[in-house]
Amino acid sequence: MEKPDGAARRDLIDAETLRRLCVASNWSGAVQTASHVGAVGATGALLWLLWGTWWAVPVFMVHGTLLNFLYAGQHELSHSTVFRTRWLNEWVGRIFGFVLFYPRTFDQVQHMAHHRYTQDWARDGELARDPYTLSSYLLWMSGLSYWYTRWRRIVRFSAGVVTEPYLPEYRRPELIREARVHLAGYALIAALSLLARSWAAVLLWLAPMCVMKFTHQLQNTIEHLGLPHDNTLGNTRSTRTNAIGRWLAWQMSYHTAHHAFPAVPFHRLHELNKLLFTDRGIVPPTMSYWGFQIAALRAFAGGKTEADYPEDRMWIFERAQDRVVP
Repeated sequence: MEKPDGAARRDLIDAETLRRLCVASNWSGAVQTASHVGAVGATGALLWLLWGTWWAVPVFMVHGTLLNFLYAGQHELSHSTVFRTRWLNEWVGRIFGFVLFYPRTFDQVQHMAHHRYTQDWARDGELARDPYTLSSYLLWMSGLSYWYTRWRRIVRFSAGVVTEPYLPEYRRPELIREARVHLAGYALIAALSLLARSWAAVLLWLAPMCVMKFTHQLQNTIEHLGLPHDNTLGNTRSTRTNAIGRWLAWQMSYHTAHHAFPAVPFHRLHELNKLLFTDRGIVPPTMSYWGFQIAALRAFAGGKTEADYPEDRMWIFERAQDRVVP
């Protein structure tokens, strides 16, 4: 009899080692958070000083990318694995969620459904969409449909309309209150900006974050698209990138390891990945950001859609050997 997914994963690591890896660190969390937020502050100040010159263009791009990748931090904060002190995870996560138009409680509930039912069309919170076509995929990558769904959901929840099947009924009043707080906060910022006749919120926040959303979509789309809808070691993809990329994504480049044991903090994922895969000579599904995008566009060419591909096999890959999964 085949072992359940959870049992198979537990066979890869002993319980004592796993307990040791699952201990969060206020210091590691503070260093990562301060460095990322500090980088956002530095590029924002530089953008303000350089606005109106051509030098503002590359700074705008870097600033927007840094803003969008704050979601990598929010993701980890939703897992409560950034800080050992739980309330820090809670409130830093709420601040990040406000900046990103992605309320923390909603993100947490949706994301837990994603982890529990990864690649299950009926229950995975991140698959509450129609199968991609080339045009819908490009719209998602551009950020246009992404921002539309985020803003529309906040307004819809604020009106008391919650229709997502993966959101438990008992959590819905909390989600509605949260959306209303967010909407009130955004309205206040808009009102103050109008009163002060200031474009700061647009120049330093909304414009760079919206325009540069595609950079974070590279991370969003590579993690599961085009993989079999089966066990964790086969349905989750890691990313080949450099040290800057790993820092920017809060170590989510080791995404297969993260999905195998999501209670392990971001700063221990390198060690977890080594124990689960490298030391065993196992290579989880892995691609580069740009290699994945080229392969995805190739897969959608000729009018093909996500629904045209089987759910039990990998269909986005760079080389034939990339189709081999553990």
